[in-house]
Amino acid sequence: MLNHIRIRNFAIIDHLDLDFKNKLTTLTGETGAGKSILLGALGLLLGDRADSDSVRAGSSKAEISAEFDISELPEVNAWLLSKELDADGDCLLRRRLSSDGRSRAFINGSPAPLQDMRQLGEMLVDIHGQHEHQSLMKADMQRQLLDDYAQHEKLLTDVKEVFIDWNSKKEKLITLQTACKDKNDRLDLLRYQVTELEELSLLPGEADKLQSEHQTLANADQLSDNTASTLNSLYDADDTSIHLQLSQQAKKIEDMLSTDKTLTPAFEMLSEAMVQIEETASLLRDYKDNLNSNPERFDEVETRLGIIHDLSRKHHIEPDQLIDLTESLSLELNELDNADENLSKLESEVNKLDKKYKTLAKKLTESRTKTSIELNKQISTSMQTLGMSGGQFKIQITTKEKASANGLDSIEYTVSTNTGQPFKALAKTASGGELARISLAIQMITAQQGRIPTLIFDEVDSGVGGGIAEIVGKHLRVLGENRQVFCITHLPQVASQAHHHMQVYKHSDGKETRTEIIPLEMEQRVDEISRMLGGLEITQQTIDHAKDMLNRSQLNS
Repeated sequence: MLNHIRIRNFAIIDHLDLDFKNKLTTLTGETGAGKSILLGALGLLLGDRADSDSVRAGSSKAEISAEFDISELPEVNAWLLSKELDADGDCLLRRRLSSDGRSRAFINGSPAPLQDMRQLGEMLVDIHGQHEHQSLMKADMQRQLLDDYAQHEKLLTDVKEVFIDWNSKKEKLITLQTACKDKNDRLDLLRYQVTELEELSLLPGEADKLQSEHQTLANADQLSDNTASTLNSLYDADDTSIHLQLSQQAKKIEDMLSTDKTLTPAFEMLSEAMVQIEETASLLRDYKDNLNSNPERFDEVETRLGIIHDLSRKHHIEPDQLIDLTESLSLELNELDNADENLSKLESEVNKLDKKYKTLAKKLTESRTKTSIELNKQISTSMQTLGMSGGQFKIQITTKEKASANGLDSIEYTVSTNTGQPFKALAKTASGGELARISLAIQMITAQQGRIPTLIFDEVDSGVGGGIAEIVGKHLRVLGENRQVFCITHLPQVASQAHHHMQVYKHSDGKETRTEIIPLEMEQRVDEISRMLGGLEITQQTIDHAKDMLNRSQLNS
């Protein structure tokens, strides 16, 4: 639910901080006071495009933020988690507008694209009226609401699982059928390639080892000469070796130690150097002894490396990938060798899944059809009590050409607003007031199944009055027992039914005009209801009538 909204320098709002409660809240005020401004601000948080004219005159930027409690909204939490935007049961949306037309959006403090704001907003707030955020205009939501009302969760899961398995096996079947068309040619090629690769019998890491050995064998003579030369300089030369020279200098320093012990470290380092040279000479001697020019081994290595590189070029892969290629081609050869058996088995599986999917989809269609008849009757009755005499609601269910994870049905909500008029798609209903009341009727009947926690009704009382207006108010109040509901209204019959009441008013100091929104206590509610009833002239009778309306709404709770 929406807990709080904060607005700074937006339109004619200077600054506004509002806390909201659950149940039904109405917003009332004089015509032109700015009731729609709150909707506009909220729309920006739901992903609407920004307009630089929305920034308050004289300000460089506007900022709007809202805090939502999502502790009981698993789908929202899962979405935030998938975007790495989770925040432990709370969700903060923020939008910043600049007077130069630029805009930035944030979710839980992190920058976010408008598309993400829109997706998240559609799970948090539903605005009913002539507004793009009305979820009931979307085909997926219409289907989802029908399925939720019919308690199709288990059946939908079964349909989805079978559909996914069916699709996967159909793709494998198509691949195998395509392969079977050129089966013989492909088999000949695979047998040749697998035989060639298996004869190679390449071992893991062998290519790198052979390359290193080939390098050594190709340069064996030069390596041997260089090693002998280095060995001679370091140790073997009788009169000029580095080891001999170090030994002589070490002896001189050793003789000086009896006179000055501070030379001890110098003596020790020279001694260590002599030891290092001795060890190096030993290693070089062993290396030289084992470094033999071996033309036969060189030819053998070069031949095998040639075969390896020829095959890797042939298959357009690196030499170390030949082992994996051998395994994959062997597997394909085995499958194609047994293609007839595999094809028959796969065709049987696909046919079984096809039948299973159609059986489940038919069951889903039948249940949807049965539930739609019930909903059609209830929603039509509700529409007529909301001032749409002769209005009818009908859920149109038709079969789609293409199967989906949600079954074979195309679902569309349609209405006929007057007796004898044809049914039209809900999205094409002309009047904003009618659309809002139809939405209210649908929400009333399906309130327990609704997934969106916050509903906002705008123009729901447009074109109605008297007893119908009171019924609209009562419907909203009942809906507010299960959801957080906001209603922007100009009718006292609706406003008096609210659990909470806020007043929107506009004031000016002669230089600037500001819109304010304040929550009303009971006495203030009496005054506001009286104003809505009596206009400019408020009498004691008007006040008594307002009190009576408020008292009756409390008694009916």
